[in-house]
Amino acid sequence: QVQLVESGGGSVQAGNSLRLSCAASGLTFSSYFLGWFRQAPGNEREFVAAISRSGGSSYYADSVKGRFTISRNNAKNTVYLQMNSLKPEDTAVYYCAADSGTYYSNRALYTRDLYGYWGQGTQVTVSS
Repeated sequence: QVQLVESGGGSVQAGNSLRLSCAASGLTFSSYFLGWFRQAPGNEREFVAAISRSGGSSYYADSVKGRFTISRNNAKNTVYLQMNSLKPEDTAVYYCAADSGTYYSNRALYTRDLYGYWGQGTQVTVSS
């Protein structure tokens, strides 16, 4: 079965960086588009970034644009989220997500309901 396992979370001070990884198994990785979402206490899970099957296109929430970079290595079945210039408001549990279905607009990638597979999450805490 499809498994997604995140790693790389931790506690950092504002302005620092972290790189999250999500290792996938049980799927043909290059057939899946991938996303990162996050959920802070008391908040709904929100879109952070997404990447196309080939890795040629990427999409970001306005709140992280210019600071976060999503990438994928199809040979290693892994998707990454490089997070720079971290802010306290980035504190959340970060989840990777995957799906192999069809989407009809790039905006659909921002929707958590599009994704059928989710990891267990990794905590990111940013202190001021």
